[in-house]
Amino acid sequence: MAQQVSQMDQEQFCCSICLDVLKDPVSVPCGHSYCMGCFKGFWDQDDQKELYSCPQCRKTFNPRPVLKKNNMLADMMDLLKKTGLQAVPPDLGYAGPGDVACDFCTGRKVKAVKTCLQCLVSYCDTHLQPHYQLPAFKKNKLVTASSKLQENTCSLHDEVKKVFCRTDQQCICYLCCMEEHKGHDTISATVERTERQKELDTSQQNIQEREKDVKVLHQQVESINHCADRAAEDSDTICTELISSIERKRSEVREQIRDQQKHEVSCVEEQRNVVEQEVTELRRRHAELEQISHTEDPIHFLNSYTSLSKISESTHPVSSSVCHFEDVTVSVSKMRDKLEDILKEKGTHVSETSDQLYAGLWTAAESTAELCDLE
Repeated sequence: MAQQVSQMDQEQFCCSICLDVLKDPVSVPCGHSYCMGCFKGFWDQDDQKELYSCPQCRKTFNPRPVLKKNNMLADMMDLLKKTGLQAVPPDLGYAGPGDVACDFCTGRKVKAVKTCLQCLVSYCDTHLQPHYQLPAFKKNKLVTASSKLQENTCSLHDEVKKVFCRTDQQCICYLCCMEEHKGHDTISATVERTERQKELDTSQQNIQEREKDVKVLHQQVESINHCADRAAEDSDTICTELISSIERKRSEVREQIRDQQKHEVSCVEEQRNVVEQEVTELRRRHAELEQISHTEDPIHFLNSYTSLSKISESTHPVSSSVCHFEDVTVSVSKMRDKLEDILKEKGTHVSETSDQLYAGLWTAAESTAELCDLE
């Protein structure tokens, strides 16, 4: 017997409140059984009411029946436990909190899988079959089970809303078209939905196109940044080379100035040494003449003076040396002005191509080398 009982549907021995195997089973007058604790708790919630109902068949009782333990069912539960009966999984397809229940199920409700927009009823798989099998239901619109059926029913006329009022932008029933919305711009809700779907599809296409535009612009930003970074690096390199060229020419000009300075100073010092020797000789002769001037013999004075006075004439006239270093300053100033003009002309137009800017820099470098060439 235990083997036969264990092969029975375990659901028959489960409490429909806790969904577990019956514990201390009690039976209500309608014949349904529950756990003692579960059923007391269920009826305790309705203790302020005059009627008490069965959770499965909804049969009412007044006054509240006294619950007594079902000994035979309790013995069967003990037997089932000995044969290894396990707790029933909580999900048996029944509708729970938040689920849409089948409107056709009696007793404990099963989860609905579809809702008929014409019938305004939700069906489980079993009760949905007539909609698939009977021609009368073939044209009915089935959607995923929804708990918002009330939104599809007109609260004024209790009719299904099948019309959309464009004037008031709301769904209405046919009776509303003849009363509250008479003369309004109305259209079938199905047609309006199709139009809105087209708008949605178009909007989605626009979004995709704009996303492509965003991607293109992003690529342009990356390209601009890359080109700008490369141009900045190339400009740094060229300007560094230009600065090095100017520094090199500056050193060359400075060296040439110092070489010219040494040459001219050497020539002047050589001439100065000769003149200094002449001055020394003149001082010696002048001293002799001073001494002769004290003699009283005129003949001796004149003879000596004549021979000594001839040396007073310089044999190495001093040449006037003209300094040409001002020309160097002028040349360097012109070089600076020309370089600044080139850089100003090329550097203020960043939008020009980098090749034009680089050409300007190289022109400046060539001009610098040309102006610095003092040879």
